[in-house]
Amino acid sequence: MKLGLRLRASVTAFAGLALVFGAVTVPAEATTNAAPDISLANVKAHLNALQTIANQNGGNRAAAGGGYAASVSYVEGKLKEAGYTVTRQTCTSCAGQSQNLIAEWPQGDANQVIMLGSHLDSVSAGPGINDNGSGSAADLEVALTLARTNPSMAKRVRFGWWADEESGLRGSKFYVNSLSSTERAKIKTYLNFDMIASKNFGHFVYDDVASIKAVFDEYFSSIGVQTEGDSEGDGRSDHASFKAVGIPVGGLATGAGAIKTSSQAQKWGGTAGQPYDACYHRACDTTAAVADVPMDRNSDAIAYAVWKLAVGAPVGNDYSVSLSPTSGTVQPGQSAQVSLSTSVTSGSAQSVSLSASGLPAGATASFSPATIQSGGSSTLTIATSASTPNGTSTITVNADGADADHSATYTLTVGTSSTRTFTNDTDFPIDDFGTVNSPVSSTASGNAVSPVKLSITASHTCSEDLRIQLKAPDGSVYSVKPTGFSPCTQFGTRTYSVPVTNEAASGTWTLVVYDAYSQDTGVLGSWTITV
Repeated sequence: MKLGLRLRASVTAFAGLALVFGAVTVPAEATTNAAPDISLANVKAHLNALQTIANQNGGNRAAAGGGYAASVSYVEGKLKEAGYTVTRQTCTSCAGQSQNLIAEWPQGDANQVIMLGSHLDSVSAGPGINDNGSGSAADLEVALTLARTNPSMAKRVRFGWWADEESGLRGSKFYVNSLSSTERAKIKTYLNFDMIASKNFGHFVYDDVASIKAVFDEYFSSIGVQTEGDSEGDGRSDHASFKAVGIPVGGLATGAGAIKTSSQAQKWGGTAGQPYDACYHRACDTTAAVADVPMDRNSDAIAYAVWKLAVGAPVGNDYSVSLSPTSGTVQPGQSAQVSLSTSVTSGSAQSVSLSASGLPAGATASFSPATIQSGGSSTLTIATSASTPNGTSTITVNADGADADHSATYTLTVGTSSTRTFTNDTDFPIDDFGTVNSPVSSTASGNAVSPVKLSITASHTCSEDLRIQLKAPDGSVYSVKPTGFSPCTQFGTRTYSVPVTNEAASGTWTLVVYDAYSQDTGVLGSWTITV
């Protein structure tokens, strides 16, 4: 934890932001997944390793020195062995351009990130085993336990070990400022752990966001331990960097240089009137200054929060099924082939039996093979007979799995679709400025799947283009741009098509042709066609 005097003036500004943070949603299903116990022996082994690194590097692990670089390498090696995606980020504003270490477990929703962090550097005066080897070691062992147990993840879990916290939260500030607004928005919660094994400990829970504090309080309540809100560390550790940009924060601490009260001594034990950590920022901050009881409790509390906030409910074996193509047309006696594909969506592969229903009369369906493992594929052959009637059928393809059942549909059309044909009886000459009332009778049969085609033959000479309108049964008028020639010449032919499926409502349509000189006086003729 960095010195309190440096950010004392900013505490009020940070505290005001607590009003705008939204509640953190805890997946209901995650409550059924008990977090594993975090091995205290493993955590202490990490602390011993950090102590050894400090001993080999002038007695400290300060950001600009070899002790910090070796600490990064130690943590990085453990995470890579466990299968984490690990990234070093050079902090150009940190002492000696020391590096942040970011590790992400590659499962869960990448748009919903639960992030945990601890600063890995010490002050130059000592090895920093409680401040903050304790938080760093607990985070590391929780990360390794997550990888080892490999639960189903609802959200993505990311860990950060920060450089140069002791000089002004520089590493975490650099990381947060390097994120785009989109990437910041993905971090739904940031949890910080700084000094969690003080000898004269208290159990302090960050109270910036009530719903996050409630997660930790729930754990401590389950083991019969009371907690208090953390005031000593407010604004003094890396959570302040995240809080400053609106990311909800939480965390744990056991106290630094502040004095334990009598009521706290009655609550937690220890010595009233003494600092929580008498070796805070001193050379005696070694493994000997670390208390096992709070180290063990807090490590388990961190795991509890991770499992509560990010781990999803166990899922069974499941798969998806798809067809390609999803429809086809055959003549009676012909066959259609369809590719069936499956994909495992959760858990392990399972045996799947295939069948089909809803076939038209005289048709059969066969699969090659008829039984597959999910993730595999098959070929469906639908064979019709000469007696299979024309028409369209929806065939259901059934996939009966050992643990889950699914289906897909295929649309089969047998026979050729009928088309509507129109026949116009007579050609009518149009005199210039003449009026012609010549109905066009037409007959139609079949389904309305082809356009109505009307031809106009001009037997006059005009200097301007003809104008054509089509009046619908409801009286609305469609202006028509005839095809053929422009301007019109003698004995030219104009054709206009009316798409029956889109435009031709039932009723009588009227085709009006007029000379361009005047729509009112220059009507050349009109016809009607009944649809």
